[in-house]
Amino acid sequence: MSFGVLASYVIVWLADPTPSPTPGEFTGNENDVTPGVIGFVATAFIAVAAVLLIIDMTRRIRRVRYRAEAQERIAAEEAGETEVRPAPED
Repeated sequence: MSFGVLASYVIVWLADPTPSPTPGEFTGNENDVTPGVIGFVATAFIAVAAVLLIIDMTRRIRRVRYRAEAQERIAAEEAGETEVRPAPED
């Protein structure tokens, strides 16, 4: 695509007026269209649940890593290695 064609697309896109709402158009009650207390409680519940799931997942991953490190140490000791290498830090 040449620069001229691209420039013409950009100019047309920038020149195209975007519609804007006119003030005073809404005549209903603004509280009827907001989520209100129920929406806030639902959003807060989902946020708290997500945080708790992330904390639980972190604990489980840490346990799996510790078990794998312990199994590596046991396997190294059983193999007769005298020098046990420490696990690399992440």
